[in-house]
Amino acid sequence: MTVEARVEPQTVGELIRFWRLHRRLSQLELALDAEMSTKHLSFVETGRAQPSRQLLIHLSNHLDLPMSERNHVLLAGGFAPMYLDEPYDSEAMRLLRESLGRLLDAHMPNPALIVDGLWNLVDANDAASLLWRGVDPELLKPPLNMLRLSVHPGGLPSVSSMTAACSLPLIQRLRRTGRDNADQALVELIDEVESYLPDKAPTVAAQQPMVTLELRTPLGPVRLFTLIATIGAPLEVTAASLAIETFLPADGESADRLRELASNDECRP
Repeated sequence: MTVEARVEPQTVGELIRFWRLHRRLSQLELALDAEMSTKHLSFVETGRAQPSRQLLIHLSNHLDLPMSERNHVLLAGGFAPMYLDEPYDSEAMRLLRESLGRLLDAHMPNPALIVDGLWNLVDANDAASLLWRGVDPELLKPPLNMLRLSVHPGGLPSVSSMTAACSLPLIQRLRRTGRDNADQALVELIDEVESYLPDKAPTVAAQQPMVTLELRTPLGPVRLFTLIATIGAPLEVTAASLAIETFLPADGESADRLRELASNDECRP
């Protein structure tokens, strides 16, 4: 799977045209949707007209651009970006970082972690170390990629069961995201992790409401299912890409074992 290649540098008109074609829209379709004339849109794309900040925001909305691309379009048009774009460890992100740290701690003794848009590990609570204890050390070199870890033969499949089935819905969703956002790095990651999946998807009828994985621990197996959450209304590019994944016990016995593992410090790296 590939996305349309982009050649740098790009004018604001070339960016608008790229995203219009990527969304499979004709000039007429986008002009009608954005309530502007096709002539004006054509002039914007060819550089014969200089779009205003308001028009670029308007077109970005109708093209449903990712937050980072909205900034890119505005900068190409000579305007200040609309959204913050800061490293996660910056001072500007300190309050969010501290809040998410408290959230991770609140999930103890259940494993919980934060990943970025490429599913690289950003932060985790102590219980999350259960997910990579005993896996191939090569997979733990920074940046630790949780998507790769979940399906690589030397990763979670070596210490648990059902990881491919757990990961498949996420992989399919991220494949759509990579395609929709023209994110080549994400597309390449999905191509890689799909190569680790079985040739045939499981065809057994569902017997429970969610897929679970069985994690092998020093106290015995722990059955887990996952919840994935995102920030509801981000105003910053990095924050918009973050996802919080929590691994919850699928039964009472697993919940008891997680509590005992935490009390025995078995969750420590």
